[in-house]
Amino acid sequence: MDREIPIEERRKAVFKKRLIVFGILLGLVAIVAIVVSLLGSSVDSDGLLIKKAELATLESSVSASGKIVPLYEQAIVSPVATKILEVYCNEGDAVDSGQSLLRLDLESAEADLRRMNDEVSMKRNEIEQAALNNATYLTDLEMRIKAKEMAVSHLKAEVANEKRLDSIGSGTGDRIREAELAYSTGLLELDQLRTQLANERKAHAAAYRSKQLEGAISARNLEAMERTLDDARVKAPRAGTVTYLNKSLGTSIAPGEKLAVVSDLTHFKVNGEIPESNSGKLSVGSAVNVRINRNTVKGHISNISPQSQNGMVDFTVLLDDDADKLLRSGLRTELNVIYDIHDGVVRIPNGQYFQGPGTYAMFVKVSDNRLERRSVTLGDSNFDYVEVKSGIQPGEEVVVSDMSSYKNKKSIKLKTSK
Repeated sequence: MDREIPIEERRKAVFKKRLIVFGILLGLVAIVAIVVSLLGSSVDSDGLLIKKAELATLESSVSASGKIVPLYEQAIVSPVATKILEVYCNEGDAVDSGQSLLRLDLESAEADLRRMNDEVSMKRNEIEQAALNNATYLTDLEMRIKAKEMAVSHLKAEVANEKRLDSIGSGTGDRIREAELAYSTGLLELDQLRTQLANERKAHAAAYRSKQLEGAISARNLEAMERTLDDARVKAPRAGTVTYLNKSLGTSIAPGEKLAVVSDLTHFKVNGEIPESNSGKLSVGSAVNVRINRNTVKGHISNISPQSQNGMVDFTVLLDDDADKLLRSGLRTELNVIYDIHDGVVRIPNGQYFQGPGTYAMFVKVSDNRLERRSVTLGDSNFDYVEVKSGIQPGEEVVVSDMSSYKNKKSIKLKTSK
């Protein structure tokens, strides 16, 4: 007689059968997915941007950012400690060269100017007095020398006379020696006076030059103070627009504190910055394309900062047309700095797909209704084009839209909307 199978064992057997069936179904689904992946899916051609590769010249460039600023801009700072007494204009006002912008409290500075003016006058008087004293003293010494020369000549004649008397027996040897001693002493005194005159001339000349130097220093200090006082009368250094103005009436202003900024808002330049890693591609004179609202203004690099700040290197771009109507002060821009030119290279349009030189999976149109994935090596670029080093031939059509959702597809059917 057959033994009845326990319910628990029957349940396990049924579960195993179901598990096997489920595994088979799951495997079939995976196989279908693989086949679909290999055979590809479809995409509407109207949603793709397909461009033809071409053989042409490519201007290699590196991207940077910039800010449009006035070509001419001058800040006016206070040269002295003062206060603002009056304000004659407002920010945004157009001003002419020499037009007054502010009135400062210059009482202290004007008092210093008067004191320096008096000091210069005193120095001039001292120089004149020193010249007169020198002339008087040296003239007196010269007259003493002339008198001594006459006395020495007389003593020389005395010596000759005593020798003549001694030759006829009327003189003595003692008188001759006395006359010769007096003559020798006179010569020494004359030499001493002449040496003194030479030394006094040098000493007085040095003292006079010192007085002149002191006078020149005082005069330069006076001129500097006059310039300082003139600068303190705050005027526009050139015709332009007031873009900043300190209107704090009665507030103490320290020397060097900014009072106003006058800018020429009809001509502009671009202050650019680029990551330090790309700064080696910059050079003075390099062409630059400045992108403003899908328009391009051309220029060139005029100078490059020798120092890096926060990993960025600053440079200045002068524009070919610095009065272009697209330019606005303070506007942020994209810059393309051209550092090399390649002739006869395969290029495709630039787009969001490009993230720098390297290998990309891109879809190429191989027939009217089929796209094929390829490994494409891309190189240098600019705003508009990317260099193709391998993977695409001139004349082939390539998808430059974002195809990241199809990165695992080897081919895609291309549908055309009716």
